[in-house]
Amino acid sequence: MTEQKSEASNWKTEVATTLERYGHRNWIVVADAAYPQQSNPAIETIVIDATQLEAVAYVNELIEKAGHVDGTIYLDRELEYVPEDLATGVDAYRTELYKLLDGKSVTTPFHEDIIKKLDETANLYNVLILKTDMMIPYTSVFFQLECGYWPADSEQTLRGAIKNDED
Repeated sequence: MTEQKSEASNWKTEVATTLERYGHRNWIVVADAAYPQQSNPAIETIVIDATQLEAVAYVNELIEKAGHVDGTIYLDRELEYVPEDLATGVDAYRTELYKLLDGKSVTTPFHEDIIKKLDETANLYNVLILKTDMMIPYTSVFFQLECGYWPADSEQTLRGAIKNDED
């Protein structure tokens, strides 16, 4: 069995194990077929044997169950504008994706802005890319992990208290 086939068949185990190691500031990306393998050694790419939506659902479920992390989800802004006549299946994909992510914190910057943020993060933290066989443009889903037990508003309150104490 080739390494790629091994990765593809064991991807759920790989993601679950990786999520246990990951924490605040790590990323997990469910990517389309054209997503490039990046040269930064902190970015690991595995080719998986699953649909894009299956992988998004699985990663989302793992993050929901993990107490130590939560996630901010990024979608490419361009996805909203990709027309069905140029990318067959995009309408159905969007519908199903939005159902999966209903109620989640989703942000939609431009693709290049997400990539820049991901690249900057990879200078200090690890990133896992799950490459699927999806062949519709701008369909990658980016999960930026946050602390699951210390939300941003708690951090802001803490920083305010420290600042007030220092004044």
